[in-house]
Formats: sequence, C-alpha cells, structure tokens
Amino acid sequence: LPKTIHIAGTNGKGSIQSFIKNILVSNGYSCDSYISPHLTKFNERIIINNKEVSANKLYNVLLFVKKINNSNPITFFEITTAAAFILFNKSNSDFLILETGLGGRLDATNIIPKKLCSIITPISYDHEEFLGNTIKKITKEKLGIVKNSDFVLISKQKKEVKDFIIKKLSKTNNLYTYGKNYKIKNLIGNKFMFNYNKNIRIIDKPKLNGSHQIENASVALAFAEIMYEKKFKINFKKINNALKKTTWPGRLEILNYNNKKIILDGSHNIDGAKKLNDFLKTKKIKPDVLFGMLNNKKINIFLKLIKNQIRNILAIKIPNERNAFETNEISLECDNLSINYLKIKNLNEAMKYINNSDQKFFLITGSLYLVGKIREKFL
Repeated sequence: LPKTIHIAGTNGKGSIQSFIKNILVSNGYSCDSYISPHLTKFNERIIINNKEVSANKLYNVLLFVKKINNSNPITFFEITTAAAFILFNKSNSDFLILETGLGGRLDATNIIPKKLCSIITPISYDHEEFLGNTIKKITKEKLGIVKNSDFVLISKQKKEVKDFIIKKLSKTNNLYTYGKNYKIKNLIGNKFMFNYNKNIRIIDKPKLNGSHQIENASVALAFAEIMYEKKFKINFKKINNALKKTTWPGRLEILNYNNKKIILDGSHNIDGAKKLNDFLKTKKIKPDVLFGMLNNKKINIFLKLIKNQIRNILAIKIPNERNAFETNEISLECDNLSINYLKIKNLNEAMKYINNSDQKFFLITGSLYLVGKIREKFL
C-alpha cells in the first residue's frame, strides 16, 4: 500500500483527513483515501489518485472480492474495505489516508503491517453497544490502531481521555500530543496562532464552520510539521491556502436556497450536539430543524442539548433506514422536552414545508444518512 496515515476517533476524522489530503496534494503528492459513511453515493468513500473511484472499476473489484469470499459470512464494511485495499494496492499513489469505520482495535481497516502515522481524533461517547459504556473503554478500542507506526499524533482531548492516552502510550516512541508538542495560541480576527515546539505560525482560519475546525486544522498542521522534520517536501506557504479551500460537505455546511439558509450537519452524538449548539449560539440563529436519527443514538440527550437554540422540530423517519427512530418516537421525545414539533411523512413534504415557510434558517441534523438523502435537493 502507499504510505499510510490511519485515523481513529469519535469526531473530526473526516475533517482532519480532508485537511491532510489537501496539504499533501498542494505539495504535489498524490493521495488515496478511504472514508465512511458517504453522503450521496458510495464512490465518495474511495479516492484513488485524488479522484473518486469510477463506478465501473468499483463494480469489477467488488465482483472479484465476492468471488474470492466464496459465500463466506462477511459484513458490508469488510467486503468494501477488502475491495478498497485491492484498489489502493494498484494505485501507485504517494499516500493513503485511512479512516476506521467503527472503533479501531477490531476495525476491518486495522490490518496494516506498517504505517507512516496513526492519528487519534477527539474521543467521546458513541457506539457504546460495540465499544463499551465508559470513556476509558471507548478510548482503549480507538487506541487499537496505534501500532506499527513511524509516529503517533493525538488531537486535543478531554482531560480524562488525554490522561488515559498518555498513560497507555507512555512507552510509545515518536508520540506527539496537543498541549505538549503543538497547540493553538490566540485567535485574532480571521487568523490564529499555531505553536509547534515553540515555533509560531500565523494561519488563516479554515473555511469550515465551527470553532472546533481550528482544532482539527491544528492536527493537520502538526502532521505537516512532523513530515517536514522527516524530510518530506512540505512548503508552508502552500499550506494556508490548502486549509482555506478545504471543504467537508454535510458538516456545518451552509447552503443558500430560495432566499433561505440551509444548515446541513450530520451530528449524531453528544459531542456533536454540543458543537452544533455552540455554533448556533455564536451565530445567534434559531432555526427550524428537520430531525431524524438512528435508534441506537441518545436522542433525548441530543435534543436536550440543542433545544434552547432551535424553534421547531420537523420529525421525520430517515427514508429507507430500517433502524431509524419512527416519527412518533421523535415526537414523544419532543413532548417530554417541551419542544414544538410537526410530524413529516417524507422528504417531499419536508421540502414543501421549507419552501412555503417564512422562516429564513433551517437545520437538517441527527444523522449523516438524513443529510445525504436531502442535500441534493438544495443544490
């Protein structure tokens, strides 16, 4: 495989990989990447030489893996990961940026014999049914990728998580952590100060919305600094522009639509709800919210966290998702929290409501699956 950067964590994996990919591409490198989930089509998950895999190439490699698997039990993520690895093996790209699908230790991606770098993004509660019901158990599962790496990069974490990581990785060579090796110093207008081992750079704020994206960008900047120390070709004059042009659809993405602002955010866990609430509070926005969520998520806590920054909930079951909360279940949660709501039957009814409403701000959240199914209607 190309030189591999392996990323695990609860939040920020997609943004960080996108920042890193843009930094590498801006410096003349070719990149493959593997992400999940996708928004509108599966091809988004597999990038080969800076481009989405073609449907024809994807179809043929999936047939090949299906034949080799010979009807043995295999999950959706396992068979698609196997297909992706075959494509990456043939790509001749300089780098591969690899996101875990779930957790880390038992993830299908966690079989790389040698990696350039392992990155741990912010860790919080999510997928407890698989990863454990305490933050330490979840963190231990995420840290399962930290092996066979030239260096390990840890993003800013809550104190309990950071202390646990430092203790678990005390014997790890080439460990870089937020606060010790790199940090953000001050925010000045549209710029921030990035400090790497006492070397300070003034960086433009990224285009991505939300203050947490500055922290995500700092991980990519630390990665670039370490790569420069390791004699890779990195031009820091190009990095600023690479960060500024980084986009990540469906994550606090704002679209203009019929004189309205549509905020698309695939947040679905507690930490995501907090960041969403902070964004709405900072922007002084109280939108109507089209809300759908998978039924293994903590819907009550999520809605409670954002209730003071929203006007109404438009409750919808995510189309074609068997494991999504029913409209009545969402409505019941709204009743319990004294949140105004309307029941929405389908996406067409949701679009009709948005088109006919005097409200200027709408938020679609609760699930990336919901965001992906409706996003194209606003483009």
